[in-house]
Amino acid sequence: MADATQRTAEAQHDPGDERKDVVFSLENATVEFDMDRGTSRVVDDVDFEVYREEIVGIVGESGSGKSMLANAMLDAVDEPGRLTGDVIYHPEDGDPIDVLELSDRELKEFRWEEVAMVFQGASRSFNPTMTIRGHFEETLDAHGADREAGMDRARELLSDLYLDAERVLDSYPHELSGGMSQRALIALSLILEPEVLVMDEPTAALDLLMQRSILSLLSDLQEKYDLTVVFITHDLPLVAGLADRIAVMYAFDLREVGPAKDVVRNPTHPYTRALLKAVPNLDAPLETMQPIEGSAPDPVNIPQGCTYAPRCPIADEQCRTTEPHFHEVDDGGEHAVTCFHWEDADEAVDLDPQAQTADGETEVNR
Repeated sequence: MADATQRTAEAQHDPGDERKDVVFSLENATVEFDMDRGTSRVVDDVDFEVYREEIVGIVGESGSGKSMLANAMLDAVDEPGRLTGDVIYHPEDGDPIDVLELSDRELKEFRWEEVAMVFQGASRSFNPTMTIRGHFEETLDAHGADREAGMDRARELLSDLYLDAERVLDSYPHELSGGMSQRALIALSLILEPEVLVMDEPTAALDLLMQRSILSLLSDLQEKYDLTVVFITHDLPLVAGLADRIAVMYAFDLREVGPAKDVVRNPTHPYTRALLKAVPNLDAPLETMQPIEGSAPDPVNIPQGCTYAPRCPIADEQCRTTEPHFHEVDDGGEHAVTCFHWEDADEAVDLDPQAQTADGETEVNR
């Protein structure tokens, strides 16, 4: 614990990078489930830092472990899952908080007042028998917050999200469209003024125009309220124009991390490049899309060496026997990749230039 906190503190005071004000640090974060056929490891010794007031996108295929990583940040892994390692939250004022040592009462407060989470599909998050106003009032009351001031904030948040606040507050969840429900859920998640917002596939159930609309509104909210946002998604091009950084996850661990523009313009892990080729993009010809051959590894039988080696066109014996650690792609160390042969990835997995939303111009301009 002390070592993890010390390393994070050093990163916060790195004079060479003003952005390294760490709000979350994970070290050796691991989530396991015991199964009849063995132990399923769905988050595998992840080390990661989230910087204050950034938007970081965590991207990967379904089953890569990204949603479970989000749950780990809030110590919200359901039993019989086991979460081990260090999960440290660094409030703007005060000492670091060991999330895994919080009591049930402290954890309840932490999850709303410091870090809030927005799940995919607002319809499953709302009680269908309560109005949206009732959800806001219940949350405020449960945390001992001033109801009048809180409802004023609710109206402001709903207005920020281009909703008619009074109409939405008086509505039941089923009376709202999918896009309205998701925006109302975002407003609810911010009612207690958390510093960090974790969003797990928040736009996956929406059409493309509504997805882009919500991302644009989210960018505005982040700037207005100085939020830190962790955005979980399978859609790398969609989040490219929203995020400051992107972390690509494969087989329960991170494979490439860097500034969003760098990761999309110059993806250096063969998996990241393959992921860009596999995702539909309105700006790229249909024939440039190629599914990733093979399948992701079984969490009960994670292969030795690089977990992407069975699907990688440039894997060799070293890849199949030795686990690669992060290599710096740039001099500043902001862009890093877990690949022995990252310098050859561009030739091995060619990308059509039109398939890349290099600066997010087709998505959200920040």
